Amino acid sequence: MQRVPVLGEPRVLSMILAGGEGRRLLPLTAERAKPAVPFGGRYRIIDIVLSNFVNSGLTRIKVLTQYKSASLEEHIARAWRLSAITDDFIEALPAQQRTGGSWYKGSADAVFQCKHVIDDDNPDVVAIFGGDHVYKMDISQMIDTHVALDADVTIAAIPVTKAEARDFGVVEVDAEWRVVAFHEKVQNPPEMPGKPGMCLASMGNYIFNRGALVEEIIRDAALGDDATKHDFGRDILPHMVAVGKAVFVYDFFDNRVPGEADRERGYWRDVGTTDAYWEAQMDLVNVQPFFNFYNTRWPIRTGMSHDPPAKFVFRDEVGGRTGVATDSLVTNGCIISGGRIHRSVLSPRVRVNSFSEVDECVLFEGVQVGRHTKLRRCVVDKDVEVPSGLQVGFDRAADVARSFVVTDKGITVIPKGFRFPK
Repeated sequence: MQRVPVLGEPRVLSMILAGGEGRRLLPLTAERAKPAVPFGGRYRIIDIVLSNFVNSGLTRIKVLTQYKSASLEEHIARAWRLSAITDDFIEALPAQQRTGGSWYKGSADAVFQCKHVIDDDNPDVVAIFGGDHVYKMDISQMIDTHVALDADVTIAAIPVTKAEARDFGVVEVDAEWRVVAFHEKVQNPPEMPGKPGMCLASMGNYIFNRGALVEEIIRDAALGDDATKHDFGRDILPHMVAVGKAVFVYDFFDNRVPGEADRERGYWRDVGTTDAYWEAQMDLVNVQPFFNFYNTRWPIRTGMSHDPPAKFVFRDEVGGRTGVATDSLVTNGCIISGGRIHRSVLSPRVRVNSFSEVDECVLFEGVQVGRHTKLRRCVVDKDVEVPSGLQVGFDRAADVARSFVVTDKGITVIPKGFRFPK
């Protein structure tokens, strides 16, 4: 059940950073911002983050956008309308060059250029979160910890093994969980207190006291670009530690989401690469997924559509013309017309025609799969018509020759609107 804030709690303004270009997800981000990339069939990545805030009782949210933001802003406007009568809002805030002639130079500069929103709202606490990770979190618990510690800023971090930590920014803390230092992708990262072999990887999610935040972004903005990258992780937080501000870590593994089993606790995925994005989608189709869409006490929310139910037709098992899906997510408006789907995620209005096989694939909205076609370990973007008899995902050289992106792990990506030669 959604948590309702009570009188006397800190006034919270939430700012979600959703302006990233997402180059490592190309071509999926060629025409859309990374948080607008579809996920789980009927959602966008941004829906997961927004659902965490709304389910946590935090419903005063600004989403800072910049790169190719049209579809993201349209989605927020249409799917995330809240009641103004209770002062609730979820609003996109496009980059406006309010402080000069430049676009956002980094995460801290994005917040600085939107400082007028903080001034107007006058919050006690500002939650600054990324808009492009997959996880569930009751953010109110992190805020409670932040207030109890009397921290200037609290950083969400996830425990990872020492081997995994070499690929992350690691936060070093003392026995009181106060930050001592930051380490960016080092070979021998420091271990977390009381857990040998484990390290704390920063999730890029922060709770700031308003005064500390405003002071720091003003200071950082006054520096030349050669002295700062205008980034929270690289510049703001290390400086706050260096000058003795109260910087603490919140252990994400301690977070308890209503209705979640212990095995699901601590699940977090950075879907910044195509391989990671595909793997996170495959997590969803497991019999017992670590990221569970079916927890009614912590729903992942999005806009409603008027698409009809998914439809499966033909049952000619002898002739091989059977419309069937196993271990898959199939959304509204899909028609599985005599084809076979296994371990795949289908967005609305996908059609898979007779004698076709789709295995471990992610098909975006409006994809049409012709007869006798075979797709394996593919991500197919919106409105692609895959011709009859084609095979994709079986021959790397052939896929590259068609100008498809093929990742290091062998995932083939067919870009939005791609037209196959006739």
